[in-house]
Amino acid sequence: MFRNHLPLWTWLSPLAGWLLLAASLALAHPFFHLLLGAGLIGAVLAAVHHAEVVAHRVGEPFGTLVLALAVTVIEVALIVSLMLAGGEAAAVLARDTIFAAIMIILNGMVGLCLLAGGSRHGEQAFGLYGVNAALAALAAMAVITLVLPNATTTIAGPIYSESQLALIAVVSVVLYSTFVLIQTVRHRDYFLPTGSDAHDTDAHAKPPSKRVTAVSAGLLVVSLGGVVLLAKALSPTIEAVIDATGAPKALLGIIIAAIVLLPESLAALKAARVDRLQTSLNLALGSALASIGLTIPAVAVVALATGWPLVLGLDFKGMVLLALSLLVATLSLGTGRTTILQGVVHLMIFAVYVFMTIVP
Repeated sequence: MFRNHLPLWTWLSPLAGWLLLAASLALAHPFFHLLLGAGLIGAVLAAVHHAEVVAHRVGEPFGTLVLALAVTVIEVALIVSLMLAGGEAAAVLARDTIFAAIMIILNGMVGLCLLAGGSRHGEQAFGLYGVNAALAALAAMAVITLVLPNATTTIAGPIYSESQLALIAVVSVVLYSTFVLIQTVRHRDYFLPTGSDAHDTDAHAKPPSKRVTAVSAGLLVVSLGGVVLLAKALSPTIEAVIDATGAPKALLGIIIAAIVLLPESLAALKAARVDRLQTSLNLALGSALASIGLTIPAVAVVALATGWPLVLGLDFKGMVLLALSLLVATLSLGTGRTTILQGVVHLMIFAVYVFMTIVP
C-alpha cells in the first residue's frame, strides 16, 4: 500500500531539499544555487503527489482546499518573515506578492488549464454556481485590498490608516471564511465535479488508507516547507540577477509568487488535462482567495504592531490590469463551458502583465 501511493522518490525529494538547505548555510558557491534549484523542483513535484494522495482520501472540494490552505499558510509565513527582516523597506512586499499571485492564478494558471484542457477535450464543462461565488468574493477582496487604498483621504497615498487597515483585515477574514463555509458545508455541491469530470476513473479508485493519508499529509507539509525555504534561499541570487539586468524590483515578487504557487499550478494543470476542470478551478480560485484572505490579516497585524507603513494600493497600470483580469474571468467563466479561446485570452493578459512589469 505504501509503495503504491508513496513511491520512494516522494520521500527522498523533500529530504534532499532540506539537506541542501542545511548545506547552503556553509556553502556559498554560485553553482550550488543550481543544486538548490533542482531541490526546489523535486520538492514541488513531491508536494503535488502528496496533495493528490490527501485529496483522493478526503474527496472534493476538501482535497483542493487542503493544498490551497497549506501553500498559502506557508506563503504567509514567508511574507511575514521577509517583512520582519526588511523592516519599513518591505512596505510594498505584501502588495506586490498578492497582486502577482492574483495575476498568476487568474491568468497564468487558469489560462494554462483552459488551453491544455481545451486542446485535448475540445470543450470542457464545470459547475457555474461555485465559480461565480468564488469570482464574486475574489473581486470584492481584490478591489477592497488593492484599489480602495488609493481613494481614501484619512492618510494620503496608497496607504490605509490604522483603523481602516484593521477593518480591511476583518473584512478579508469574514469573506474568506464565508467562502470556505459555502464550499465545504452549506453548498458543497456547487464545487463538486460535473459531466465527465464526475465519472473520472481515478477519482473513483480505491482511496488510500488513513495511515497512508496521514503520512502523505505530513510529507506534504515537509515538501511545502522545503519549497518556501528554498525559494527564500534563492531569492538573494534572483534579486542580484534582477539588479544586474536593471529590471524592476516588482519582478522579484512575480518570481517568488510563481515558485510558491508551482505545486498548485502543476496539480491544476494535471487535472485539466484529464478533463477535471472543476478541480482545476477549485484549486486556482481557492488559492487566489486564500492568498488575500490569509495574507492581509497577517501583514496587517505586523504593520499595526510595528507601526511600519503598509502600501497596498496599486498604481494605475496595476489597477487597469486587475480590472481587465476580473472582467475577462467573469466573461470567460460565465457560461459553464470553455474552449481554447478563453485559455489563450487569459495567457495573453498574463504575458502583457509580465512584460509591462519588466518594461514599465
